Amino acid sequence: MLFYIHGFGSSGFSHKATLLKQYFGEKELFAPSLSHIPDLAIDSLEQMIRQLHPYHDITLLGSSLGGYYATYLSHKYDIKAILVNPSVYPYKTLAKNIGMNHSYHDSSDYGFIQGHIDALKAYEVEYINAKKFLVLLQTGDEVLDYKEAKVKYHDSRLLIEEGGNHSFENFERQMALIEKFSHS
Repeated sequence: MLFYIHGFGSSGFSHKATLLKQYFGEKELFAPSLSHIPDLAIDSLEQMIRQLHPYHDITLLGSSLGGYYATYLSHKYDIKAILVNPSVYPYKTLAKNIGMNHSYHDSSDYGFIQGHIDALKAYEVEYINAKKFLVLLQTGDEVLDYKEAKVKYHDSRLLIEEGGNHSFENFERQMALIEKFSHS
């Protein structure tokens, strides 16, 4: 089972989640919509993993902030993870989002505070098991510096594409690779 973890301000109905559902089907993909509050998001993810993991072989797939969460959860539960343009230091990069924000998918507004930034630090994983990760990066990511992920996950399986963007342009071309890694 592929467990998709969306990025900041996104949802389980994002473009990537839709593409994954089309390729893998509803029964093979779990794509929850998560709270913008880090502690609530992690708590929800951990509850879901504890419920699903005894019955399903899980591979996490995290995009942006979801990649940061997937790294933490992979480490804690010894689960494989695929990261798409992952955030390596969200407690730095999301600081500019303190204040009111607008959800990309349901048009709601929500507040993001310094306490949320501080909470993100608790989920940082310093040393990763590189064998557990497939990392998909595009050098044209306008939101995050791909080189930070390249350094952190240097011993992992890396796919670095020139150009692209934060959303990971032409993501649908990676479905066979995602399937192969998740079943390895």
